Amino acid sequence: MTATAAALEFPPLLTGIAVPGDPYEAALQSVREEVEPGAVFYGSDPHVLETAFVLAPETSLEDAMPVVFAVTLGLNDAIGALAPPKVALHLVWPDRVRVNGALCGKVRAAASTDDPKAEPDWLVLGLEVPIQSAPGAEPGLNPNETNLYEEGCGDLTGPDLVEAWARHTMNWLHIFLTEGFQPLHAEWRVKAHGYGEDIDYPEPGKFLGLDERGGLILKDGAGTTRILPLTRLLSSRKRP
Repeated sequence: MTATAAALEFPPLLTGIAVPGDPYEAALQSVREEVEPGAVFYGSDPHVLETAFVLAPETSLEDAMPVVFAVTLGLNDAIGALAPPKVALHLVWPDRVRVNGALCGKVRAAASTDDPKAEPDWLVLGLEVPIQSAPGAEPGLNPNETNLYEEGCGDLTGPDLVEAWARHTMNWLHIFLTEGFQPLHAEWRVKAHGYGEDIDYPEPGKFLGLDERGGLILKDGAGTTRILPLTRLLSSRKRP
């Protein structure tokens, strides 16, 4: 049976909170009220998956940031379970999603501190994936962007995807907390866009791999190799 926005089911340790506006902004607002970690905010717009959840890491910001991979791997597994086999999803470091080659989603993140070595009071991760074109929008207007409906997922709904994403993300979060980043790295590499190739985003260069904290190892045109850390590329926000 298709889930409804009023009756979504979440796995243990996660608490769903429906909001009328932007779930990511609602999650950021909630940290003023000391919301419990594990709160998942989700929207009601049927044309887009919008969700965000609050974490309270017990480690430094740089060591906590690889949880972003749990979010995107959870999305990969959810779409794999619900979408037709022809739908090919690839993950773009650090914050984008491609479906059948076109952009189809993004991740956002904010923390209570900008210091990679500090332990954040909270970490908010947001996910947005277009399911259908907005009313009045012309399909195919931007060939570099797509939505799940245009890629053959006509039966997929926002509530179904939120529930599936939450289940699979919780599984990857458990793996990350108990086994570390390596299992996430191994699985993410299979779905990574541009791994081992020349890329343009987030900066031009050859994508050599990831370091132990999920940072991008990049060789530029001059032959210089450097690491772009997740903490540098994902936005941080101090406590409101």
